[in-house]
Amino acid sequence: MAQWAAENAPPAPPPGQEGAADPDNPDSWGAEAGANERILNQEEIDSLLGFDLNNDDSGERTGIRAIINSALVSYERLPMLEIVFDRLVRLMTTSLRNFTSDNVEVSLDNISSIRFGDYLNSIPLPAILAVFRAEELDNFGLLTVDSNLIYSIVDVLLGGRRGTAAMRIEGRPYTTIERVLVQRMVEVVLADAKAAFEPLTPVNFVLDRLETNPRFAAIARPANAAILVKLRIDMEDRGGRIELLLPYATLEPIRKMLLQQFMGEKFGRDNIWESHLATELWTTQMEVRAVLDEQQVGLHRVLNLKVGDTLMLNAGPDSLVELRAGQIPLTRGRMGRRNHHIAVRCEAPLTPLAKQAVQTGKGF
Repeated sequence: MAQWAAENAPPAPPPGQEGAADPDNPDSWGAEAGANERILNQEEIDSLLGFDLNNDDSGERTGIRAIINSALVSYERLPMLEIVFDRLVRLMTTSLRNFTSDNVEVSLDNISSIRFGDYLNSIPLPAILAVFRAEELDNFGLLTVDSNLIYSIVDVLLGGRRGTAAMRIEGRPYTTIERVLVQRMVEVVLADAKAAFEPLTPVNFVLDRLETNPRFAAIARPANAAILVKLRIDMEDRGGRIELLLPYATLEPIRKMLLQQFMGEKFGRDNIWESHLATELWTTQMEVRAVLDEQQVGLHRVLNLKVGDTLMLNAGPDSLVELRAGQIPLTRGRMGRRNHHIAVRCEAPLTPLAKQAVQTGKGF
């Protein structure tokens, strides 16, 4: 019996592992699991959660953060929006050159989707926030001008020397002169934004107020999604950034227009196709009827018509004949003969209804 117990006894733990788990002692099982468990470092935790401090502006999200931001609609699903902002950059380059009388270069840095609350928390202060209203869209937008651009605009408009960077004075609020000059620049940008949206839909952007505290520039709820456009303005060795933020609620009324594909400079118009369509229309065969007279006859008489019956028309040799295309009256004329064919000579121009049908393409 003692010999059998010695043969079936559990093996002794090797040296240095006296704390190993005992199969007969459930309390020691956790010790073995704790010894084999590996603790994640900070980089692995950030990767699991989807946070990357080194590339926070990237569009690629992973982990839990991707699930949280899954409700955000990517601006790439609105192809026309990028074309509108490219047009805005070209317009701003010209208008700001005229506004500052200096060599101004405007470039589009980035277009991204962001939550409104996250954007307010990321605004570098001090800055001036311009709240504007889109009248036709019945909503608001936000235009942020950073401090570098504010001091550069003030320096350029007040005759600062070229080749020297604008002097920044920290720790004080913006003066009335600085606010007025920035307001004039914001009005120029909003006028260009109106012109950029004009081929798509008429939208009038009106400046509502200027704020320096982001808490007073809340135009949407923190969780609402928005489109953020970052523009870079360079004036030789001076310049700064302008950030244009449009909530999705503002763009919702024109969402169908933003979904259309861009073809050519005129937002969907193809000159080659228009020329081809016009050529085909001019060569299209159309049936035209010459109506001598119209009468209302009882159904009983029409059913009893026989071969040889005569219908008297209320028209004479000099009566005008009406030309019709389908149900649309075109013009009037007199009937006659040319060679061996019956002809109608037009005596009046096309009717307004016929002209409208030709322009709209209805009825032909």
